[in-house]
Amino acid sequence: MQFDHDNMTGVRLSVDLVNLRADGAWTEDRVAAALHQHEIRRIELDARAVRGLGEWTELLRAPFLTETVDDRCTAVNRLLAAGTAGIYLTAHDDWRPHLHFTPETESLLGRVKAVTAGGLAVFTTEAEGARLGACAREGCPKVFADTSRGGRQSYCSPRCANTDAVRRHRRA
Repeated sequence: MQFDHDNMTGVRLSVDLVNLRADGAWTEDRVAAALHQHEIRRIELDARAVRGLGEWTELLRAPFLTETVDDRCTAVNRLLAAGTAGIYLTAHDDWRPHLHFTPETESLLGRVKAVTAGGLAVFTTEAEGARLGACAREGCPKVFADTSRGGRQSYCSPRCANTDAVRRHRRA
């Protein structure tokens, strides 16, 4: 399965925000850096926005922790209901046509909710309900969106995969 990596802002931002929160590194500067990295425009952060984004990020974990396609669809639908306010197609700033899930005039929190909920919905559709997951290494709270060709990712990173392999080897 091939994914259009240019249209993955929402799912990648979701993964990065959830993992930032899981790392215990949730600061205004780190949140701003994550938003900037994913080309979120008009970043107006204050303590209230950082708190609101943190609360939203806790909700973003749900689709990654599901076991079935139906449960994943339900989790994403909850995010869509809470985070979107009208889907439309646009080609602003000389970008190719893409979807927006809330008006550009929405607050930063509203725009992040919309792009993450919409991104997870699009990714879940393209991945046929699969490919979102939580790291298989015991004690690792991170999540991932599997964009590999084979679709067999079980760990958030090669480091976690190697750590778990060493642990299994030592047990044998």
